[in-house]
Amino acid sequence: MEVEVRGDIEYAIRQLKKKLQIDGIKRELKRRECYEKPSIMKRRKQAEARRKLRKFNRTRRA
Repeated sequence: MEVEVRGDIEYAIRQLKKKLQIDGIKRELKRRECYEKPSIMKRRKQAEARRKLRKFNRTRRA
């Protein structure tokens, strides 16, 4: 992942954070910090699927 720094470091940091958030890297790192029980992992994946489906339906209607 690359971010151009054109003299403004603050802007480059904001761009990097935005790209990391879009790719889901920050969320993935947080998730891997400690062990997650299989039952909790299953619940989390189901919630993510519901969120994704809701978002898909919302964009489809518009």
